[in-house]
Amino acid sequence: MNKAILLLKNGEVFIGKNFGYHGETMGEVVFNTSMTGYQEILTDPSYNGQIVTMTYPLIGNYGVNDEDVESGKIQAAGFVIRELSKITSNWRSKNDLHSYLEKNKVVGIEGIDTRKLTRIIRIKGAMNGILSAIDFDIDSLRKKLDKLPDMAGLDLVPNVTINQSKRYNDFKELNPHIVVIDAGVKLNILRLFEERGANITLVPATYSAEKILALKPDGLFISNGPGDPAAIHYLIRTIQNLIGKLPIFGICLGHQLLGLALGAKTYKLKFGHRGANQPVKNLHTGRVEITSQNHGFSIVEDSIPSDVEVTHINLNDNTVEGIRHKKYPLMSVQYHPESSPGPHDSLYLFDDFMKMVEKHRSK
Repeated sequence: MNKAILLLKNGEVFIGKNFGYHGETMGEVVFNTSMTGYQEILTDPSYNGQIVTMTYPLIGNYGVNDEDVESGKIQAAGFVIRELSKITSNWRSKNDLHSYLEKNKVVGIEGIDTRKLTRIIRIKGAMNGILSAIDFDIDSLRKKLDKLPDMAGLDLVPNVTINQSKRYNDFKELNPHIVVIDAGVKLNILRLFEERGANITLVPATYSAEKILALKPDGLFISNGPGDPAAIHYLIRTIQNLIGKLPIFGICLGHQLLGLALGAKTYKLKFGHRGANQPVKNLHTGRVEITSQNHGFSIVEDSIPSDVEVTHINLNDNTVEGIRHKKYPLMSVQYHPESSPGPHDSLYLFDDFMKMVEKHRSK
């Protein structure tokens, strides 16, 4: 394998070996603490525009398959690992990680000190970086990196949303109709709604409130996705025009957008929450859930209106992980109850939302 170099915005340089695609890429460098689930992570649209670092040292040992995908392609801008497994061993495996990245034209680097890189991100914060297997001139790389805008203020949803509305599944008469605003939705979210008997229509993030209501939905879901929620003004306005008209459920970016639509503010976390082992406390039950997370922004708790209650908090840093409206059937969580990858502690949230939908339909 050929040489590769990772240059961070603060000037730190990591030299390793290229795997996957032989090329160059830029993005915000972040880390994920999951031990497994690299294929789901790579294909999660929320990672659009980001170079993902895995903190677990050995990656690729079980290969890749056709089932463990969360979208139609790899969404991450680049991939950073300590060691690429030379052995692929799993009965479901259809290919190796190197070939998978190469086919999808995603640049990877291995053989660097990912502990040092993670520590830099934890201390200095997530920052832009450039990963190259074709250009090793630091001045040249720095000039290119300087042109890359910071994540704060970026609307990346146009990179991942669909172009036109479509039905996800075959509709069944009398089943509840859920409209999903696709801001980069993960496939397992759609699978879980389908398992609960929902007829699902996907709509672009630019769809107006009038068009959504014209579809006669019984409930609205606002999906996960990439970028700064405060920059997605058009979607915030759409949600504002739908509040009080039907049940609404948001996950990750959808949670942040619902908070903004309700009058709260968001801010960028220093290095974010990314991994499958984040402890979250349900303030209604007192139970602690181990959750899968992937976000770099959060709702400012002090900005949440009085008619909205905080339902979940992160036990690592006490950030807001869930909200619910006191009057309207609206709820959202910052983390990923659908997991993929991760634990299944929070699947009950899909059941809670479907109960909201059924109650609304019965009126």
